[in-house]
This record gives sequence, structure tokens and C-alpha cells, in this order.
Amino acid sequence: MNELAADSNGEGLRVCIVVAQWNASVTYKLLDGAKAGLGERGVRADDITVAWVPGSFEVPPATRWAAESGNYDAVIAIGTVIRGETDHYEHIAGQAAAGIMETSQETGVPVAFGVLTCDTAEQALARAGGKHGNKGEEAAEAAIQMARLRERLA
Repeated sequence: MNELAADSNGEGLRVCIVVAQWNASVTYKLLDGAKAGLGERGVRADDITVAWVPGSFEVPPATRWAAESGNYDAVIAIGTVIRGETDHYEHIAGQAAAGIMETSQETGVPVAFGVLTCDTAEQALARAGGKHGNKGEEAAEAAIQMARLRERLA
């Protein structure tokens, strides 16, 4: 039996981080976590590109453009959708997730999901460096592991 263990060595990888500006008090912290996570795993700062988009709904097309460019081994999608008084949350969260997954599947470039979908701002902040860790850093690790797995399975 062959087993391909997770590989978190990011040396030599090029990564694009697509970040939604909406809910910036959270997304900036997620971005900091993602950059720190990439750096701790060997990705050079010069090999990281940050692309800003207005909100989480705009994250999927930007991840697609990055993936299709041929310039990146992995893409990290960062955003925050917080439930409000209307069903707007359902549409944005669902479409963001579907679009990000579609990009990864159709391009073959790993796109790590770092879009928070929370009921409250407090829950989001707890996941952006608070008591639940930083989901941006977790997305960075997932992006690296998936990029390495893609290489090994090619």
C-alpha cells in the first residue's frame, strides 16, 4: 500500500491570497494569520500575492483568475459573512463556497477555504486569532498541503 502523508513544506510555492474588504476588522486578521502560516512553512514573502476584492461574493471570480493565471501553486480565499436580519447571508455564504470549490475542481489549482460564516461578529473574531485560533493560518496550511499533494499525484 502506498500512502502520501501530508506535506506542509511551502518552500518554492507561489500563493495568491484573495481577501474580501467587507468585514475588514476580521479579514485583516485572517490575512495576517494566512501570511504568518505561509511564512512559518517556508513560503517566501516575495512568493505571496494579496489580491483585494470588495466582499465575499467577489472572492470566487478572483480566485478563478488567480488559478487560471498559471502564476500560483495554490490560492487562499479569505472573507467573512455574518448573519444579519435577512436571508442575504444564505445567498452570499452558499455562492462563495460553491464558487471557490468550482474553481479548485475546474482549474486543478488548490483553493483553500478561509471564508468565515458566522452568526455574530464575536464568533468571527474568535476565529480570526481569538479563542478558536486563526482560520487564515489553517487555510494557509491546507493550501500548502494540497499543492504538495497535487504535485505528488501528478
